[in-house]
Order: sequence, then C-alpha cells, then structure tokens
Amino acid sequence: MAFTESFLRNHLTKGSLTLIRPDGSSEVFGTGEPCATFRMRNDKVIKKILRDPQLNLGETYMDGEWDTDGQSLENLLTVLRTNFEVREQFNPWLAKMASLIQSWNSITASHKNVRHHYNLDEPLFRSFLDEDMHYSCAYFRNSNDSLEEAQQNKCAHILKKLNLPPDGTVLDIGCGWGSLAMHIAENANAHVTGITLSDAQVEVARKRAKERQLENQVSFNLEDYRLHQGKYDAVVSVGMFEHVGKHNFETYFKKVKDFLKPNGVALIHTIGNYSLPEPTNSWIGKYIFPGGYIPALSEVLHAIEVSELVNQDTEVWRRHYAQTLGIWNERFQKSRERFVETKSEHFCRMWEFYLVACQTAFTIGNLVVFQLQLGLSNDSAPNTRDYLYV
Repeated sequence: MAFTESFLRNHLTKGSLTLIRPDGSSEVFGTGEPCATFRMRNDKVIKKILRDPQLNLGETYMDGEWDTDGQSLENLLTVLRTNFEVREQFNPWLAKMASLIQSWNSITASHKNVRHHYNLDEPLFRSFLDEDMHYSCAYFRNSNDSLEEAQQNKCAHILKKLNLPPDGTVLDIGCGWGSLAMHIAENANAHVTGITLSDAQVEVARKRAKERQLENQVSFNLEDYRLHQGKYDAVVSVGMFEHVGKHNFETYFKKVKDFLKPNGVALIHTIGNYSLPEPTNSWIGKYIFPGGYIPALSEVLHAIEVSELVNQDTEVWRRHYAQTLGIWNERFQKSRERFVETKSEHFCRMWEFYLVACQTAFTIGNLVVFQLQLGLSNDSAPNTRDYLYV
C-alpha cells in the first residue's frame, strides 16, 4: 500500500481520487475535477491490476475486487486514463504481428466471433439502444438531440452520401437488426440486401421487415461478405469493419469494389484510431469483441489504394460516439437490476465497464469514427459536401 499511495501522491496531477482501503480508511490524492472514488475490496487488487492494467483493471472490476463506492465509473476511468495511461510505443514490426495474430479472422472464426457478442439476447440490446435498434455511433447535429433523433440524423446523413438513383439497389454489409436497411428502403424507395453473421440478428431483422411491410424491398441473409455475389448501386457498412481483422483489409475492399456498379458509391463507417496502429485492448478482445481490430487511417487508406477504389471523401466524427455510449450506459443502468437477476452481477459489471471504457476512449483516448465514401471513379459523388446539408 505504501508504494501505491506514494505513486498516487507523486503522479496524480489532473483531477482527484479518493482511495478507500479495505479497512475503511481513506485518503484523497490530487485536487479538482473530475472527482473519483476507488474502493479496494482486498489488499491484493492493486498489485493484480499493475501486473497487466489493460486486462486486469476490467477483470478485477467484474470480480467485485474494487468499485466506485456508488460514485461515477466514468469519472474514475477518466482520472486513471488521464494520469496513468501510457500509449505504448510498440516496435512497428511487433505491433503489426500482434495485430495480425489478434484478428486473423477466417470465415469460421468470424462466425464464432460475431455470435459471441451479437447473439446475446434481444432484450439486453433493446434495454439501452434507441427504439430502432441502431448499434453504432449516432450523429448529434445538436448537443441536446435525443438518441432517437441522433440515430435518424446518422441514417439521413449516410443515405445522402450513397447518391442512390431511383429504385436503386444497396448491399448492407453487417446489417445488424436491419435498422439502416429499412430506413434506406423507406426513404429512398430502394431495394436493400442485408448480410450478417448473426443468426439472431437475421431472425429479428426479418420479423421487423414484415411488421413494416417491407418484405418486397429488403432481404436479410446469414452470409459472409467474402462469399456474397452481386452488383449494386451502393454498398454501405456501418460498425462492421472493426470485425474484419487486419489480415482481411485488402480482401474486404476488393470485395466492395466487386459489388459496385460503374457509378456506384460505397460508404464505410467504422471506429478508427487517429494515432499510430496498435493492438486491440486485451480486455475488449477477450470479453467483448474477440477478433476485433480498430484500424488507424493509414492502414485503411493503404488497403483502399491496393483495391483501386477511389477515396472520394473521408469524414471524421470526434465526440459523437462518446455521447452515444454515455446515453447507452444511462439506459442500461435503468434496467440493470433486471439483468442482475437474469444474467448475474458479474455480467452487468462486465457490460457497464465495456460501455464506460469505450466512452472514455472517445473522450480522452485516441478513438474517433471514420466515414469513407468510395467509388470506382472520381466522379461517383458530388464535388463538395454542400448536398449533405441542404
């Protein structure tokens, strides 16, 4: 404990942290906002965290070895990340190898990885997502937009970028529960094919399409993008590229190119890393998104260049996902006790740590969202972004 207290006293320079020891005694380190509380449940938890902070901070929280004494988990992770998170400068070769090994997603592995997360029961996702079940970054045109409004903003923004002709055809890679596909069908009178590797999502998407009388405009299939065939006026992919795996980047964009008609447009929406490439966070990789990999823009652009697609526009969303995740966690907390009964306290601690850890990665970490508008030529999209804001 003496080492821990000395370390905090000397290195905590931004915000304040109240450390509550297992015996109930406490001490405050630092001053100012944000104010955070770290209650230790045993004497060994600090040493365990320090052995592997990336993995063990989350694992010890899941196991109940520490908590925030009823205070904000967001504030605690913000204080810890602001003061102590070091961006490891990996040897470039080692970083590349680690990224490849972590996300070497064969078709079989991709099925398994997607089902690990997206086949969790529907009530869990309905408890915190918007009414239309968009499980990706919302677009807050105004800071006081509701989650429902912000998700519709995103759909409208993406639809404009697709530049669809009348009665256009669209491929939605990683269609989730069909939310974006049905928005496009209803608002552009388009025909949309959605593909996903989650059988649970296909079942829900088909049911929702029938309820909205869209069976003649949308179809949803359990299929890997590498096996799909077809030509479309547009390809859209939202929140799926993070699951492709670095080894498959070039294959992915070559397939996108193959799917496009001569004047077609592709819109790829993905979480991205604005700094140098780095391996996936070990806790996220183990518990939330096995096989996932967050790309740096340099890695994405290289794969696009190899595919011979033309990058017509790249837009960066900076704070929108932090706000989205914050609302998701607020909504999850309102249903938390129900999921303690049906899933366990251990699961709920995992889920809230996931949401808050990702939120802080967007507020003070190096994560953003990239929207890449691609085509087969330099003339598939308008020359300015003016058409997006009419």
